[in-house]
Amino acid sequence: MTIEYDQLEKNDANYVPLSPISFLHRTADIYPDHESLIYHDTSYTWSQTRDRCVRVASSLVSRGIGKNDTVSVLAHNTPEMYELHFAVPMSGAVLNTINTRLDTQTVAYIIDHAESKVFVVDRGLWPVLKQALAIAESRPEVILIDDPYATEAEKFEMPDVSDYEDLVTQGDANYQWSLPEDEWQALSLNYTSGTTGRPKGVVYHHRGSYLMTMGTIASWNLPHMPRYLYSVPMFHCNGWGHAWTMAARAATVVCMRAFEPSSFFELLEKHQITHFGGAPIILNMLANAAKEDQKKFATAIQVMTAGAPPPASVLQSMSAFGFEVMHVYGLTESYGHILQAAPQLSWSDQSQERQAELKSRQGVRFAMTEAVDVLDTDSGRPIPHDGETMGEIVIRGNTLMKGYLKNVAETESVFQGGWFRSGDLAVIHPDGYVQIRDRAKDIIISGGENISSVEVEGILYKHPSVGEAAVVAMADDKWGEVPCAFVELKQGKSVTEEALIEFCSSNMARFKKPKKVIFGPLPKTATGKIQKTVLRELCKSADNSVA
Repeated sequence: MTIEYDQLEKNDANYVPLSPISFLHRTADIYPDHESLIYHDTSYTWSQTRDRCVRVASSLVSRGIGKNDTVSVLAHNTPEMYELHFAVPMSGAVLNTINTRLDTQTVAYIIDHAESKVFVVDRGLWPVLKQALAIAESRPEVILIDDPYATEAEKFEMPDVSDYEDLVTQGDANYQWSLPEDEWQALSLNYTSGTTGRPKGVVYHHRGSYLMTMGTIASWNLPHMPRYLYSVPMFHCNGWGHAWTMAARAATVVCMRAFEPSSFFELLEKHQITHFGGAPIILNMLANAAKEDQKKFATAIQVMTAGAPPPASVLQSMSAFGFEVMHVYGLTESYGHILQAAPQLSWSDQSQERQAELKSRQGVRFAMTEAVDVLDTDSGRPIPHDGETMGEIVIRGNTLMKGYLKNVAETESVFQGGWFRSGDLAVIHPDGYVQIRDRAKDIIISGGENISSVEVEGILYKHPSVGEAAVVAMADDKWGEVPCAFVELKQGKSVTEEALIEFCSSNMARFKKPKKVIFGPLPKTATGKIQKTVLRELCKSADNSVA
């Protein structure tokens, strides 16, 4: 006789849709008086934060906002931006956080593509929105964040619009919010950088964000009541999902409107910060900050870094501050991090330089990530774990986007064969750790040999005069392509092209060395990524007559 397990069905008692909204309410119930947010002289408790979020959600609903309506936000890392990560989904709507560095044309495109019904904007960013609205066809209601800590230069004249605090004061504290009926319901909409065309709208769901939170807690070993400095822009993958994660752990979150090294070090010390996150460029700026601004901490501060593979030299320099850095890897399409350079006990026996190299790898999958592999781009088969053979990183799990909004073709192109295809080329080391070698479009094929631009950049970063570096392919009559390096020097430092090329020759296979070095500021996207497409164009106009 077969036991009929399938006759036991889901009901309202044993099945509740997963949503990160739940974390706010649990923490506010259990730790109502614990400090939730700090911003300059402003601070809130978790009960106050919940009250504000519920009231804002109520005000949005009273404006006709509901399921699948888009609420766009152009704001800095202030308490309002944090609150909207709960208030908007509590109204049933979709949160669309927009990069504060985008141009007006792109913002206008997002407004129309997302069909924004409400647009919340920081006063300092009003000029961008004003010009975007003049171009866009959609006419969302504008709501102002009148940040009292904005600089005088940011306090632009505004039209007569609602103030964010009006949403709080006029909202119903007894508003009966509810979880989504379906955890697959859209929660947020994040746009890619759009460096090679229009940005794509990446749609997250409630289930994925809930599981991202749980996976981050487990894999980062996040303790109860951490003190977190929010230096990751909340517009980027919803601040890596840490808005929801910190609520789950009853953290005290310190908001930072704009990154600046001296004030960053001051906030770490003043608020006894235990955790923060930041792209490698942030770590690089801290490492190169004025000596009088730098501070060292006796108690270790846990740091998560993600973005371009961080140079091992930068990771090594962080230990001098008392920072324990964990490198992670992910994409907008994967809600942020899905791989981590999880440290092994045996690493402590290695030299500091070797430890930094091990920590700079993309690593192994997070707790909530079902599977990650590296497949040969021709055969589609898994590559050997030899640290040399390259293939494309592919991902499977619950923290992958629903898809690209209004773009079926692109969605189908990245979801193939039961995998999400990342477009990132990597190797797998014998210990099973993944390490990115390049984006598929950035690999340099010189005389039939593959050269990783990331590997060459890593060597350049080891030179004491190099602040930032990027390497791209440059046409060559003999070899087809050769590496060309673009270098921005540290303030007050100098080095010649010949000396840098020789430095690379002494630290890697000679065929991989740059054949040309161009000095100057590096062009960046709105998210701070180096624009290699621009650098390739500069290469075309450079003198390519190299030996």
